[in-house]
Amino acid sequence: MELDEGTRERIALYMARAHQAVETGQFVMRREDFIATVNRAYYAMFYAANALLATKGLERSKHSGVIAAFREHFVKPGIIEVSMSRFFGEALDERHMADYELEPLDYETAARNLTHAAEFVDRIEHHLRDTGVIR
Repeated sequence: MELDEGTRERIALYMARAHQAVETGQFVMRREDFIATVNRAYYAMFYAANALLATKGLERSKHSGVIAAFREHFVKPGIIEVSMSRFFGEALDERHMADYELEPLDYETAARNLTHAAEFVDRIEHHLRDTGVIR
């Protein structure tokens, strides 16, 4: 894939943030901060999805725009599996609950989100490597 150096740099930065969010999620999970875990899991997916969107010049800042563009340009054509889209959508909904609702979150919800985030980030990274975007 032919990308300019600035785009490759942004993609690498997005992926670094995605990995950092997963690591932070693991850290706060060990401290049983389930709200922060769900938040970090979602943002890991958000950053990874934007890395992928950057390969086509489609980065977005709004949450709804990122997920919509990710689905339209990568899931619908079959480049990325539907399960990844489902993980991302569930994480968006649960992050919204975690950040704005007063209901407590449980271990299972946090653990599931964190597992899905790690799988999502790994899948996006695998695609970026397979297409030669990153090494």
